[in-house]
Amino acid sequence: MQFREIKSFFYSQYFSDGLRITIGVLIPSLILAQLHYFDAGVSMSLGALCISVVDTPGPVMHKRNAMAICNLCVFIVAVITGFARFNIYTLGIEVTLFSFLFSMFTIYGNRAASIGTGALLVMILMMDKAEPPSEVLSSSAIILAGGVWYMLFSLVFFGIRPYRAAQQTLGESIDEVAKFLRIKAAFYLPDTDIDANYHKLVSQQIKVSQSQDLVREMLFKSRLLVRESTSASRILVLTFIDLVDMYENIMATHYDYAYLRDKFKHTGILADVAKIIEHMANEVDKAAFIVLSNTKYKNPVDFTPELEKLKAKIDILAQTEPETSNIILKKILVNLRDMNQKITSIYNYYNSDSANLLFENRRRVEYSRFVTHQDYAPHIFTDNLSFDSAAFKHALRVALVCLIGFITAKTISQGHHSYWILLTIIVILKPGFSLSKQRNYQRLIGTIFGGIIGIALLIFVPDKTVQFFCMVFFMLGCYSFLRFNYVLSVLFMTPYILIVFSFLGVNHIVQERITDTLIGSVIAFIASYLIFPAWEYEQIQLTLREMICANINYLVKIAESLSGKTVDTTEYKLARKDVFVKSGNLSAAFERMTSEPKSKQKNIKEIHKFVVLNHILSSYIATVAAEIIGKTLNNSQPDIIRSIKKSLAVLNDTSAKLGGQKADFNTERSTQVSLDNKPELLVPDDSLLKEQLGFINKISADIARVSENILV
Repeated sequence: MQFREIKSFFYSQYFSDGLRITIGVLIPSLILAQLHYFDAGVSMSLGALCISVVDTPGPVMHKRNAMAICNLCVFIVAVITGFARFNIYTLGIEVTLFSFLFSMFTIYGNRAASIGTGALLVMILMMDKAEPPSEVLSSSAIILAGGVWYMLFSLVFFGIRPYRAAQQTLGESIDEVAKFLRIKAAFYLPDTDIDANYHKLVSQQIKVSQSQDLVREMLFKSRLLVRESTSASRILVLTFIDLVDMYENIMATHYDYAYLRDKFKHTGILADVAKIIEHMANEVDKAAFIVLSNTKYKNPVDFTPELEKLKAKIDILAQTEPETSNIILKKILVNLRDMNQKITSIYNYYNSDSANLLFENRRRVEYSRFVTHQDYAPHIFTDNLSFDSAAFKHALRVALVCLIGFITAKTISQGHHSYWILLTIIVILKPGFSLSKQRNYQRLIGTIFGGIIGIALLIFVPDKTVQFFCMVFFMLGCYSFLRFNYVLSVLFMTPYILIVFSFLGVNHIVQERITDTLIGSVIAFIASYLIFPAWEYEQIQLTLREMICANINYLVKIAESLSGKTVDTTEYKLARKDVFVKSGNLSAAFERMTSEPKSKQKNIKEIHKFVVLNHILSSYIATVAAEIIGKTLNNSQPDIIRSIKKSLAVLNDTSAKLGGQKADFNTERSTQVSLDNKPELLVPDDSLLKEQLGFINKISADIARVSENILV
């Protein structure tokens, strides 16, 4: 397993990004050094480095546009900085204004924020560059040339294998679902702490949500993948559709685990369930590797024999203990069969030519509706110029802290590379306190241990050729782990920088780098606590409200289906996607809150209950949905409709108290047209359905009670 994980990393987008950035940044310096223009090569590499910040996962068209805009910003900032640095006051004003301006780019999304980071990076690295005014424009043009080189190199890199980035993103998403499945399996083991396992589940749910969002952007915002009729593009889309369906099946395998253990612990069936789920997780892991490595796997595991053995045990239990209801066990068995079918489908896409035919049955899904489209209107910027905007307060905080860092660098820490203070501040300061705190810790640890490694290498390995290859290795590690593990990224970055300065003839800078990093970290930490701090409790009510509204909309789709109406497939999947996304957002907000100071963790226990209860509610709704969506009920029973209306009324009331809107469920509304030509006639198990709706009623009431405690 560990060997495959290592291989998966080398096939992953993380390593691919690291390799691309390393080559793109290194080549200008290597080529121009051979032509005796080493200084120009370093400037070009600097431009390439600034543009590489924007080269994050996403559709190639978005990358191209962002890198082009970043090149323009980098050139303008380089020119202004080149002239502003001749006067300390004009330089201080530039640092303050640009820090505010480019930090405001966060209002336009992560890619726009990375453009701002690239512009600030060139400003900081150009501050102490000694050159006469006559060379400012030419030097800035060389930096621009480096940025343009990197943009072209990156676009060619993706043009050679246009589907590779989407494959890597999808493979990584499948891997996150496999980890989520393993955590679910642990609930069926008697020794598992249920509360602690819920915490793991919530943390993993964040990663699943983020990875699926990235896949949606890669697949559904790319004309190449959505509109082309090639087998490769179809297989990617089909695999992701089945992956999300399988994730819903995993969510649907949620029950009262304490009750299950108490009722069935003596049978040994729960241990069998956990074993099967664990084996399925292994197969999903293999599927992730297949997608990452773009290979075929000829012999996928058939879970039918294991599932038949489980069915036999459930049947024997029904005969030996007729007084014990085994409806829940049968439902678990059905969900496991559904997951087995989804796993088999994913394997079949990579082992047969049937994907083209299968795609024809699903092509009418409106994929563009499943992704968020960023609005870049200028009025958004002006609308956020107020203290009601979190982005405005963050930008103002960054500007003030950078000014403090600049003054410190010019007065207290007057080293030759005191710009490291500003660089540290820019990297550490994030909109939320918890993220800033995490980055602060990670950067300090990585810098200290990386400095030790760098010193040891320079002392004990004097050979310049060996040092060069070590530098390339550290570069590759730095950029490969940048999004994956920031501590390791900084740990690799520090010796790489020390070797670079050694080649430039600048030695004994380890102490200066560590000192400046420490100064920048202290300034950033104090500022994130004192200057317009952003605490999660200030925004948590909005997150809770959005989660409630998403679950209400999800439940309305179930209610429509139970009332005998036909639910549009796209509308249902949009409601389901919204629940998954909002669940991930809520879990992430809660995790950020737990890392804030205790005095700022208001109602933390109640919010934790809310997070768990909403996960349970979503799971129960998914359980009912897996049974009825896409099928036609032969009748709609009034007591079932009353039960679901009761849950909706409670959730609507809770949403209203949190400041949200109510969603009406009207049985008289006109029926929507389904994408299914012949829906299956469903005769539901009334007792199980009523029991599940009873659970939804209970959980809805618990959520309402917890919400009231949070609002107190």
